[in-house]
Amino acid sequence: MARRAGRRPPPSPLPQHAGVDPVRLRLPGDGAERWATVREHLLGRYGPAVGAERVEAMLAEGRFVTADGPVGPATPYEPGGWVWFHRDREPEAEVPYEVGIVHRDERIVIADKPHFLATTPRGRHITQTALSRLRHHLDLPLLAPAHRLDRLTAGLVLFVVRPEDRGAYQTLFRDRQVRKEYEGVARHDPAVPLPRTVRSRIVKERGRMAAEERTDGPPNAESSIDLLDHRDGLGRYLLLPATGRTHQLRLHMSGLGLPLLHDPLYPLQLPEAAADDWSQPLQLLARALEFTDPLTGRAMRFESRLRLAAWAGDEA
Repeated sequence: MARRAGRRPPPSPLPQHAGVDPVRLRLPGDGAERWATVREHLLGRYGPAVGAERVEAMLAEGRFVTADGPVGPATPYEPGGWVWFHRDREPEAEVPYEVGIVHRDERIVIADKPHFLATTPRGRHITQTALSRLRHHLDLPLLAPAHRLDRLTAGLVLFVVRPEDRGAYQTLFRDRQVRKEYEGVARHDPAVPLPRTVRSRIVKERGRMAAEERTDGPPNAESSIDLLDHRDGLGRYLLLPATGRTHQLRLHMSGLGLPLLHDPLYPLQLPEAAADDWSQPLQLLARALEFTDPLTGRAMRFESRLRLAAWAGDEA
């Protein structure tokens, strides 16, 4: 019997691998093409990409699973049914830095994400992500982020422990009810008047690494920038984003003629290898989060324990 459209999927019969959820596939329920078995559909769907032999091998290994068990050669095709499996993953270079825990309770985890570690699985970064590591090491398989931090940026990320609480915390970030403080290191130029507020229009096109500032519409990004200290030609800057556009702080600093130290995209895009040079992390740190907890009403403030290497004197 076909499942009714819109019905919620059953729980996955497969556990996570290294904190990564299995792929969940909904079998098409309409269309002209029909399949007698799930095997036929999987071969047609994934065979062109990975090869029919690889799909057959995964089937033989029992890696495709329905709610009733592994998919066999004769498992009948059920429109609207569900199939789960773990993808083959390319080897990932291990990011040699730990994820720190700044705060943990029954509702949230405040993590100190290091440079070069993505927040969530995406693209070529799957297990080497803060979410995957935290789920695995804290034994919290339902952990989810309330927001995201760029892979090259270090600092605080709020994760939600219970699915029923996610909406409340995600809404805080969506509605800009979280005060975020960032710290950056760039060259010092006394000719650039600070403090100041920068407003511009930022657009990030799909498929491009870098975002850009444009004048073809109203401003959609706002940052307050101030100089905290300077020495030896470098400045330590306080960066307060009022909005959350992609690479907003990096673009605004570059637009002032003060690109953040070791930025591989702004003002010029460097070869891809530069973005993974662990000896030169981007000098940008999400150093504080401040908000009113939506479930308890308490005022909360968390501060990162990380420090930017260029200012701490850890760079040659």
